Amino acid sequence: MTKRKPYKTYPKEFKLEAIRLMEESDQSASEIAMKLGIRRNQLYKWKEQMTKKGDVPSAKKGRPKKEDQSETASLRQEVKRPREENEILKKAASVLRLRW
Repeated sequence: MTKRKPYKTYPKEFKLEAIRLMEESDQSASEIAMKLGIRRNQLYKWKEQMTKKGDVPSAKKGRPKKEDQSETASLRQEVKRPREENEILKKAASVLRLRW
């Protein structure tokens, strides 16, 4: 079994510069991507993200911080543990009923 290479992350400035080169240069996207050492479709992906959000994502990885999570996600996380505890108590109660 082969292991997958970890994703390479790029700083925001690199992404913005790559997009600028693609838009302002008379070179093709393939040539620019080859010079930068990235895939051509990555340039288009960054450009699409730039037009949709007005900014490209930074190179941060991992879960969003608690203050960045949506309210719904944080409430789901809070409710999860009491539900699990409730299930454990139900199972324990049914075991005790069988013994009596």
